[in-house]
Amino acid sequence: MEAHHILLVDDDPSLSRVIQFQLEEAGYHVSRAASGEEGLRSFKEHNPGLVITDIKMPRMDGLALLAEIKRLAPHALVIVITAHGSIDTAITAMKTGAHDYLCKPFAKDELLVTVEKALAFQGLMRENVHLQEALLQRFRFDNIVGGSEAMERVFHIVRRVSRADSSVLLEGESGTGKELIAQAIHYNSPRQKKPFIAVNCAAIPEHLMESEFFGHVKGAFTGAIQDRTGKFELAQGGTIFLDEIADMRLDLQGKLLRVLQEKEIDKVGSRVPLPADVRVIAATNKNLKQQMEEGRFREDLYYRLSVVPIRIPPLRERLEDIPLLIQYFLREFGGGRLSADREVYEVLKDYHWPGNVRELRNVIEQAVVLRQREDRIHVSDLPDHIRSTRSEINALGIEIPPQGIVLEELEKELIAAALRKAGGNQIEAAKLLGITRQTLIYRMKKYGLS
Repeated sequence: MEAHHILLVDDDPSLSRVIQFQLEEAGYHVSRAASGEEGLRSFKEHNPGLVITDIKMPRMDGLALLAEIKRLAPHALVIVITAHGSIDTAITAMKTGAHDYLCKPFAKDELLVTVEKALAFQGLMRENVHLQEALLQRFRFDNIVGGSEAMERVFHIVRRVSRADSSVLLEGESGTGKELIAQAIHYNSPRQKKPFIAVNCAAIPEHLMESEFFGHVKGAFTGAIQDRTGKFELAQGGTIFLDEIADMRLDLQGKLLRVLQEKEIDKVGSRVPLPADVRVIAATNKNLKQQMEEGRFREDLYYRLSVVPIRIPPLRERLEDIPLLIQYFLREFGGGRLSADREVYEVLKDYHWPGNVRELRNVIEQAVVLRQREDRIHVSDLPDHIRSTRSEINALGIEIPPQGIVLEELEKELIAAALRKAGGNQIEAAKLLGITRQTLIYRMKKYGLS
């Protein structure tokens, strides 16, 4: 393992030699400079991992050197050495950007512990940068799979809204990738280096919702034995993603509206509001307009959240994306070494995908794990209920005439037939067609079916 390079800047040669010896004995590589000017030249030339500098030096003192180093490299680590009793100077150095300080006289152990802590912090910072870069790479727009016209419209809106700071409402069925879109918006926005906090509103018990969202102070209620930081406070400066927003209680909807309007958070039990610099992206698989009509969702909150509404189409409305998604998941689970037989693509395009992209991902993962061939997946590797869909379609006896067929007319007839079979019951008709009631209603309106 390569030794850390430490630059030591001190005009006292005897103290400088002692510190150098102690650090080198601990395994560090140390270079010395006898003045602030020499230290600055050495910093520019060698870019050391850590700088230790005395404060009191002629001409360019340690504070001036610190300020210049931070100007050149804002993330550089600097430890300052100050005389006993000069704590005010140490505080000034910390405000200027010093990582830590040592007061003379200091023991060898104190020196080594301070250096070790500084370098450990530097390692964490580098790891954080690498993680941030990985996130930015993962959620680039071109990593969201889809070449259909429907998804291109989504991409166009997402690219534009990422540059703004407006609230976004993502609407779509479960499994369509609403959280992935929310992450893409955040990690391509000016807030990308701040937190992205995802909250599933349907998964939080009702009596804990307010505390979970906004936090509480000690003693606010029975069992509040310490302060709690809420999700909005954790997301400060970044983005909060409120999934399944339709499941939020009406009284909490009013408090969320206040956060959006006033940019303030009211912690449970506190009289002092906290500033809220948070972008809100909400998502739902329910029809919020219908929820409003039924009195279960606030109209004023709806319009605050849906400044930019984005509908994520279900997979059955973008069947041309299925081959792209299959190839993407094969690379994910097979490391780029697997392919699929042509029949696999045909069978998967015939399926209605009630679970959308999430279901397709699970199907491909299962097929990869259970495949009988080393280098490819065959239709026999697919789950039984997927393969049976092809048989059901064949059993319908539908023949395409030489002049072709209008798919929408066929779909309209199938919907009408399902409604007749279900006696007009929309829920039962939706089950017969393998779609949600919301999708059925959308299709009925589209085709003018009452």
